[in-house]
Amino acid sequence: MTDFFQNGVIATLHNLTDRSTESIEKELMQWSESRPMSLILPCLYSELHGPALSNIIEELTKASYISEIIIGLDAANKEEFDHAREFFNKLPQHHVILWNDGPKLRKIDQDINEHSLAPDQSGKGRNVWYCLGYFLASGKSKAVALHDCDVLTYKRSIPAKLLYSVNHPTFDYVFCKGYYYRAHENNFSGRVSRLLVSPLLTALKQSVGPHDYLDFLGSFRYVLAGEFSMRAGVVNSLRIPSDWGLEIGILSEMYRRYSNQRICQVDIADCYDHKHQSLSENNPNAGLSKMSIDISKIIYRKLATHGITHTPEQFRTIKAAYYRRALDLIDNYSNDAAMNELTVDRHKEESTVELFAQNIMDAGDKFLFNPMETPFMPTWSRVASAIPDIFSNLHKAVSEDNS
Repeated sequence: MTDFFQNGVIATLHNLTDRSTESIEKELMQWSESRPMSLILPCLYSELHGPALSNIIEELTKASYISEIIIGLDAANKEEFDHAREFFNKLPQHHVILWNDGPKLRKIDQDINEHSLAPDQSGKGRNVWYCLGYFLASGKSKAVALHDCDVLTYKRSIPAKLLYSVNHPTFDYVFCKGYYYRAHENNFSGRVSRLLVSPLLTALKQSVGPHDYLDFLGSFRYVLAGEFSMRAGVVNSLRIPSDWGLEIGILSEMYRRYSNQRICQVDIADCYDHKHQSLSENNPNAGLSKMSIDISKIIYRKLATHGITHTPEQFRTIKAAYYRRALDLIDNYSNDAAMNELTVDRHKEESTVELFAQNIMDAGDKFLFNPMETPFMPTWSRVASAIPDIFSNLHKAVSEDNS
């Protein structure tokens, strides 16, 4: 059972009564006649053979209120794409697969690249970007939700709760973020959220002073959750990062474009477990090490757009304040775990904090060395301005692949 506190600058929609998913879906089904809804599933082909995706598809077969499911498929050859079509054919809803490595979508990417607008990094960000482009090209729905395809504890209540908040006829929210607590085999997980973002926000407040943007990020209970929903009108002008800063980048866009009253978060799971990234202590270009650098840079860059001047001395101060706060949090998490018969490996936690502290400095150095870096992918409105028939071309390419 959760608490009921509204102690941030955005609304929190709690799980107070364990309302049944069927009850929520009944309302969604009524609204779907005038407010059709889509779901985006970005995935790698390898996840079709993983332990999570079969259950996700089985759960979604019962989500009849969803009008369209858009599947972004990465790292698949022709034979694997054909297998994916058969795999996802269990879905009763209208669904399409974006074969991102297929010749038709590669041609679309090439056309966009001729205008220097195509994403230059592969990965989830690029996959999501093309799925959102297809969502606009399709025009079937007035709202869209997104979640990962490696969730081991998946229930269809996840998209139901995400879409409820942005489709309720009397709610005014345009964006909703999911939250939960991360656990794996009786261990606390979510290291980047717990041990990087939370203490970094505190350290930044100590260094640069109070700031509305830091209060905004600090209001999210799981700031790096990959599950969110939004109204269709948000998508066209949405700028998203192509690197590990996807989730922070999208929140930064919401902060820039909408008042706090238009944004909410919702409790979507009692416990959440999915694929765990390696720490990659010896490789700053992989795993959680790269993620911590990318996330730190995005926060620094956003503060700079609000007139905050960064210096090497400031980053040293931020690192020191971060390190002290992160160590205090390890005590809190360790005690919380003991109270709930969970475990926390203090040695690994402190080693992680030491790596993140160094990466906070490295991210600052990278920002100062290249302040003009533009990790965001273009908005689809800009792409459509440069290539007026891009949506019809994209829709045609995906339809031909799926015919």
